[in-house]
Amino acid sequence: MRIGVPRERKEQEYRVGITPAGVMQLVEAGHEVLIEAGAGEGSGFADEEYGRRGARVIRDPAEVWGADLVLKVKEPLPEEYRYLRPGLVLFAFLHLAADPQLTQVLLASRAVAIAYETVQLPDGELPLLTPMSEVAGKLAIQEAAHHLKRTGGGKGTLLGGVTGVAPGTVVILGGGVVGMNAARVALGMGAQVTVLEKNFQRMRFLDDVLHGRFQVLASNPYTIEQAVAYADVLVGAVLVPGARTPRLVTEEMVKAMKPGSVIVDVSIDQGGCVEGIRPTTHRDPVYVRHGVVHYAVPNMPAAVPRTSTVALTNATIPYALQIAAKGWVRACREDPALRKGLNVVEGTLTHPGVAEAHGLSYAPAEEILERESR
Repeated sequence: MRIGVPRERKEQEYRVGITPAGVMQLVEAGHEVLIEAGAGEGSGFADEEYGRRGARVIRDPAEVWGADLVLKVKEPLPEEYRYLRPGLVLFAFLHLAADPQLTQVLLASRAVAIAYETVQLPDGELPLLTPMSEVAGKLAIQEAAHHLKRTGGGKGTLLGGVTGVAPGTVVILGGGVVGMNAARVALGMGAQVTVLEKNFQRMRFLDDVLHGRFQVLASNPYTIEQAVAYADVLVGAVLVPGARTPRLVTEEMVKAMKPGSVIVDVSIDQGGCVEGIRPTTHRDPVYVRHGVVHYAVPNMPAAVPRTSTVALTNATIPYALQIAAKGWVRACREDPALRKGLNVVEGTLTHPGVAEAHGLSYAPAEEILERESR
């Protein structure tokens, strides 16, 4: 199979869809890899390194997109929509529930779109989202600590405090991978940490792995309102796989926060869990609203692209090898986790969360695969 890896066009997106090590695995399996010139530079991978591992370095993005399978990091931008076509299999982070325009474009293109963020194991784990969630959770506290400084636009509080001075308070909405990693870093910095989580089994797990060094509260509108009001830092770490993130923090709650406090909404790529929040960029990451600093960069892991690209390739390459060897139909039939990654198939929505977000109909992936297998 011919596999294309284009250069990412999103502003300050320094990651790339595959490492040279991943290229070597695909080439050794008998596949042809086309990588756009300069695609790996942001992550520290030179064209020559890809060439040594068997890839063909191509300057024309149209030729790269002309492959059977395209591996990307982020969703296609409008300038790339013209490359979407019947017969193309796109494998990338898509976050369609928060992007009605791309959803309609993909449907009209009749391409097959498999979203990293909805590939899901039987136990509920999201194996391709997990490494990026780990990165984002850890970065969330680093960014919050920076912007909590007066020089960073915040109230001038040191998260860890000092002798005789109370530490800063960090409130984390959601105890999943993002929330747990954010809690670990915040605790390591000496902050006072509260995690709100609605799943009691997950609450017990967090209490066990973090050794009771923080407070875990059952998440509901009352506890969220109370916790948000005293937070120096609020981290939005809520996720509903494939669906739009519920808005758990109202505008009134934001108005009640202390002036100069900081919100880091990691769930912004799925719409955000804070009412009225809007996406920002690495170039201009924050804005102040109601006296509160808002950080809402959708592609946070791009700030550390070397780590992120290697971690992402480690997770995606086994699935890319399956698709390349078997074709998307057989690969998705045989692997239930990959099947859940199907979002759009030849003009049909196949993910219920995306369909619900946009008020559209959908067909279960199993029905589509049955039809394609005939």
